[in-house]
Amino acid sequence: MTEPRDPAAAEAQRTRFSLAALVRRHPTAWLASALGVVFLLLATGAVVAGAAIENEADAAPAATTEPADDPADDGPRAVPATLPEATRLRTCSINTAAGDGRLMALKGAVLNATTGEVLFSREGEVPNRTGSVLKVLTASAAIGVLGPDFQLTTTVVAGPTPSSIVLVGGGDPTLSASTTGSVYAGAPTIADLAAKAKAAHDATHPGTPITEVIVDASYWNPADKWDPSWKRSEQTTGYHSEVTALMVDGDRADPNAITSPRSTDPVARAGAAFAAALGGNPVVTMGTATSKTVIAEVRSQPLSSLIDFMLLTSDNTLAESLARVVSLKSGLGGSAASLQQAIPAALKAFDLDVDGLVIKDGSGLSEANAVPPVFVAQLMVKVMNGDRGLIAVYDALPVSGETGSLADRFTGANAVARGAVAAKTGWIETAYTLGGVVTAADGTPLTFAFYAIGEGISDGARAALDTLATGVFNCGDNLSNT
Repeated sequence: MTEPRDPAAAEAQRTRFSLAALVRRHPTAWLASALGVVFLLLATGAVVAGAAIENEADAAPAATTEPADDPADDGPRAVPATLPEATRLRTCSINTAAGDGRLMALKGAVLNATTGEVLFSREGEVPNRTGSVLKVLTASAAIGVLGPDFQLTTTVVAGPTPSSIVLVGGGDPTLSASTTGSVYAGAPTIADLAAKAKAAHDATHPGTPITEVIVDASYWNPADKWDPSWKRSEQTTGYHSEVTALMVDGDRADPNAITSPRSTDPVARAGAAFAAALGGNPVVTMGTATSKTVIAEVRSQPLSSLIDFMLLTSDNTLAESLARVVSLKSGLGGSAASLQQAIPAALKAFDLDVDGLVIKDGSGLSEANAVPPVFVAQLMVKVMNGDRGLIAVYDALPVSGETGSLADRFTGANAVARGAVAAKTGWIETAYTLGGVVTAADGTPLTFAFYAIGEGISDGARAALDTLATGVFNCGDNLSNT
């Protein structure tokens, strides 16, 4: 027999059996419920503990240090009024061409002529020697001060006696004594001037022969005729004359040759040519006109024509003469030293920043000239756009593979840029230079200036410059500065 059970104990045992059975049937649910209970107990303990700590803090003395600033308390962050524009990623490089050893130390700059953006620069802001690229500055200054229709005038005035006349130079090196033609097309002639002067003198003093010709070359100081930085070989080889206000045929021994040896006294040579054209063997003396009575004159071709010849052939004598006349017409006296003021002042009128320009001459022969390549590129934008008559300068620039000093360049692989580059060339013993305008393959107008500088630089630099300009042509507005 089994002993009878306590009713309460039996009921408890039944409950345990029921719970066990339930857990066996739903183990996952019971485990989750158990964990929930544990979490609830722990949370309740944390609240109680927190309340106890808070009560203790209320009783503690206040802290003596300020809490750190919370950036969130300063209000909303400032937002820029305008967002920066996206920068275009350009991918076309001319670095390989720029690194050509024949260029030695390359200085240069390339601009988008429409936007003014600098697309390429290698010390482009640094002033440096230009070679004959400087002639573009001289031509532009002349257009700005004198105007494209200006003409240089050589005159004859009455002499101090009835038997004398005075030949007065007006800075025109194109005046020609040749009877067989001149490198200067349409140049005024000594023969024409002499015939006019003799007829006017004979009408005023009939029966009185001209026995004396006084030669006046004082338009600027006749002693201020050669810069000490120029090499005399330029004169003896035939690239440059002394800079006097009176001469004939650019003082060439051969008036029909671009390059021809020059004399050591251009003024005397011109006086002798005039006396010979008069006939009668008058005596030639040096002096200064006292009369303002003009009895004869001849004029040069218009300035636009002179600039055309000067830039196409890189005529140094014509460039120096025009620079002196710019100085004189600007009220600066016509001295070589005054060009430092005269040329930049004339260019400033085209809204260009001329600070830092060093101008020693008008031709670019001096190594002491210093012009940043980017300035030349900026001026070329004005030239390309024809600002204030500068279209005469643009029209006179040699064209790659076609005209002037670029006629025989841009060959081989560079022939793709023939006809697309209008630029002035330059060469002195320590530099080859090129500056002008490129109409790129993608149609973008670009302006540029490249100086290849170094002692002992060879003429191979010319082809390297052509390759660099061709690279600019090929890249167009995709030209990268990296």
